[in-house]
Amino acid sequence: MTSKLLGAFLAIFLVSVALNEAAVMPRTLSELRCQCIKTHSTRFHPKLIKELRMIDSGPHCQNTEIIVTLQDNRKLCLDPQEKWVQKILQVFLKKAEHDSKQNGKTTPLP
Repeated sequence: MTSKLLGAFLAIFLVSVALNEAAVMPRTLSELRCQCIKTHSTRFHPKLIKELRMIDSGPHCQNTEIIVTLQDNRKLCLDPQEKWVQKILQVFLKKAEHDSKQNGKTTPLP
């Protein structure tokens, strides 16, 4: 009787393993969480920023996150509520708007 019970448990285990392996969530769905654990508060010059990424709040994180990559490739999270960070955002938005206008212009054909 115990060998039949052990065989049934083994069969159930193998079926559940097979079903779980087929139902693996994509990697991006399992990593939906806040990127910033803490924010950098010391001011620095915007020229030190190589790249700026803004992630809006959503189901993955309740906070709007601003992640900058500096010229030395360090990544920092900035607090979007700080006035100096808002000024940096305005500078980058104006620059992006200016660049998109220049790229959108067409030159007349000769």
